[in-house]
Amino acid sequence: MKRILISDPLAAEGVQILRDAGFDVVEQAGLSPDALREALAGCHGLVIRSGTQVTAEALEGADALQVIGRAGAGVDNVDVQAATRRGIVVMNTPGGNAVSACELTLAMMLALARRVPQACARVKAGEWPRKEFKGTELHGKCLGIVGLGRIGSEVARRALAFGMQVVACDPFVTEERARRLEVRLVELPELFATSDFITLHSPKTRDTDRLINADTLATMKDGVFLINCARGGIVDEAALADALRSGKVGGAALDVFATEPPGDNPLLAFDSVIATPHLGATTREAQTKVAVQIAQQVADYLAGGPPRNALNTPAVEPELLEVLGPYIELAERLGRCVVQLADGRVERLRVTYRGEMNEHDVAPLTTALLKGALEPALETPVNYVNAPVLAAERGLVVDAVQSSDTADFANLIVVEAVTKHGTRSVSGSLFGRRQLRIVRIDDHHVDVTPSGHFLITRHIDRPGVIAHVSGLLAELNVNIGGMTCGRDTPGGDALLVISTDEPVGADLVAAVEESPQVQRAQVISL
Repeated sequence: MKRILISDPLAAEGVQILRDAGFDVVEQAGLSPDALREALAGCHGLVIRSGTQVTAEALEGADALQVIGRAGAGVDNVDVQAATRRGIVVMNTPGGNAVSACELTLAMMLALARRVPQACARVKAGEWPRKEFKGTELHGKCLGIVGLGRIGSEVARRALAFGMQVVACDPFVTEERARRLEVRLVELPELFATSDFITLHSPKTRDTDRLINADTLATMKDGVFLINCARGGIVDEAALADALRSGKVGGAALDVFATEPPGDNPLLAFDSVIATPHLGATTREAQTKVAVQIAQQVADYLAGGPPRNALNTPAVEPELLEVLGPYIELAERLGRCVVQLADGRVERLRVTYRGEMNEHDVAPLTTALLKGALEPALETPVNYVNAPVLAAERGLVVDAVQSSDTADFANLIVVEAVTKHGTRSVSGSLFGRRQLRIVRIDDHHVDVTPSGHFLITRHIDRPGVIAHVSGLLAELNVNIGGMTCGRDTPGGDALLVISTDEPVGADLVAAVEESPQVQRAQVISL
């Protein structure tokens, strides 16, 4: 009989599924790291929530472990690399809390509009201040949704039922999907400028870190209402406090904070702020749903079925990995690169494969391309198993073409990202058998190793431009790791790619673009 250890409290319905499937189920919550390592000896499955820390050290005792099941989406508490090295499948339950998080968002919005917590407190204090609590109707107002994934989409559907106009910004949702949701896709500046209510449902990434800051708050409507049930750190809390103090923001509802618990956070002193202790997934229904889902997934896998929602299952048969492995890595890097270069929301990816890779099934390469393209914008862990599903959910289309043309390179992968603003392209090749190279960006030939941080400029080919840009980097103590330049013709359009030891900040990008010869500057990380 296979044994499953449940090391965090799990809804009884999930535990019963595992017992009914014939497993020896051991429930031991609150184990220390050493105790967990000992308890894993002889276990074939481990089911956890957010409390258990599954470290590489803990897995040293996992002599029979085949699967780790996380009842929830986040796997920050699991060393996935260590599990992968041991051949342990790690799976989660993405989307299990979407309805709960959505409903909390709607509750926050209504509470802000009608000042429910404040009115409740006054009545309980023996007052009846009816004239002081004139509210705001949701009907006819504009709701701006930042992030139109599972939760954002659920919020949109319910907001429409309130008679709201809904606009949204999401780099990986197509116009067609937005039309089906009856949502108008806009860029962030328009969303900020036109929305009466703004709700955040994006992951915490480099691009969304302090997305709501002094500059973006200044572009919003006076008296705007802000809701954050996503992740702490997306909102610059000091800037929000200033905006609440000035009246620029009429009220804020926050389920998450940059530091949790928030302690003496100044936002908590505002009467116009509603705060809850990270309750997005905390409903009986959500906890039962993820418990049942993970129990069924673990039971099916241990019974010999395919892994579902696996984060680390290899997509290529071992015998093909030796040949396709370098191309898989190249495709992933190219996908990550092209979406960062693209202007606006990517609606379609086109990829052309040339060379020896065409002797095999290139589907794993396309999956790797999707993984690389989606990772910069999504909080949900993206892997070779779920990348096609996540792309389909967002309406992202991929056209793959195999070509026998090897005129320029013996092997070449060309990736194009199509947006409503145009098309950007990146081409990559292998030098030897293992050396990955980006050999073309748009129409410019380059020679770039796709790893690390880069500043990329489009400029007019004039003396002094490269020296000027490198001088700006030196002034800010940013070290240059390498540099390559491609141009059409002498004196024509040119492209400069500089690798840097650390990411280049927005201030430096703005300074570079102030040069009269520089047409565009961008930063990417690979």
